[in-house]
Amino acid sequence: MDTLGNEVTRLLQDLVRIPSVNPSLAPDGNGESAIAAHLSQWAVDQGLSADIIDDKDGRPSVLLRSGPPHAGFPTLLLCGHLDTVGFGAMADPLEPRIEGDCLYGRGAYDMKAGLAAALIACREVARQGIGVNVVVAAVADEEHGSLGIQRILGRLEADAAIVTEPTEMAIGVAHRGFVWTEIEVKGVAAHGSRPHLGVDAIARTGALLTGLERLNASLATRAHPLLGPSIVHASLIQGGQEASTIPERCLVTIEHRTLPSQSVEDVEDGIRRLLKECSEADGQFVAEARTTMCRPPLETSVDHPLVTALAGAYTGVRSGSPDVVGMSYWADSAFIASRGIPTVLFGPGGEGAHADVEWASITDTIDCTRILIEVARSMEHS
Repeated sequence: MDTLGNEVTRLLQDLVRIPSVNPSLAPDGNGESAIAAHLSQWAVDQGLSADIIDDKDGRPSVLLRSGPPHAGFPTLLLCGHLDTVGFGAMADPLEPRIEGDCLYGRGAYDMKAGLAAALIACREVARQGIGVNVVVAAVADEEHGSLGIQRILGRLEADAAIVTEPTEMAIGVAHRGFVWTEIEVKGVAAHGSRPHLGVDAIARTGALLTGLERLNASLATRAHPLLGPSIVHASLIQGGQEASTIPERCLVTIEHRTLPSQSVEDVEDGIRRLLKECSEADGQFVAEARTTMCRPPLETSVDHPLVTALAGAYTGVRSGSPDVVGMSYWADSAFIASRGIPTVLFGPGGEGAHADVEWASITDTIDCTRILIEVARSMEHS
């Protein structure tokens, strides 16, 4: 392994050692403060600049730059998140262990490997004097509410963006968005021995659940070429007060994974039609729905110059051509693209996102670093 490879590997090990569990996911999560401070000092040590973006809630993000912004240079944004999910039953989650090409540890795959690649690439652009402004957005809270990326977007201008989430070295040009909906089915409470005096909200919810199955089946008939169909499912259900009472309320949480052609309004219209069908079939069905969270989808043309540049850089570092794919998961990339910045995902491979055994490929992480440097170099001459 050469000097660059050793530096990428050491940085990844350092990042894994720093706990950054999202406190919105785990009550004992320590958040991003320690890792943000580490990256800020790392930037200074490497001759880069860094600004910690903190709204005084203990959820800082960091903006690192290859140098003072040069008005005549294009700007490449590299983005990765600082936070991880909880440790679960993982053994030694903060001890980066190397076996062959695998580096184990919480967050190694999701997504400190991609972050390490972006950071070293930024430094190399500065050291090699490549005429491109590189900005690394190391953001908080991607695993929950995406507070970090939303807070820093107003500070960013870029000509192109690469989110270094794990993509197995494929170029991700699309992913679904999602809409979360709460539906409250209303009944009338009564003594369990006198059901005729009440309306069973849980029983009424059965029609809603079967209606969701029909809706999902109808969505499956229309597919995106890279993402497949839109998907809807019931995620959570809560209802009833006690064993001897006819339940007066049942709350269902629905997730709808949306395609680039779908809007939040489309989803809300579909839910309204479903509730109307249930009500027409059962005069005692009464329900109200509200959208609780929504995130946009992503779609970048496979022919966009950023995709071409990334594919060319890949071919220059590895043999063959990269796959160009749609991603199964949602990422902060959608927020960046919504600002009019052409955006793709590209990062190393591995396994175990959110699982008890997690590892990232060292070879992929090093190659990803080299490819990001070459993308910057291609932008210098574009």
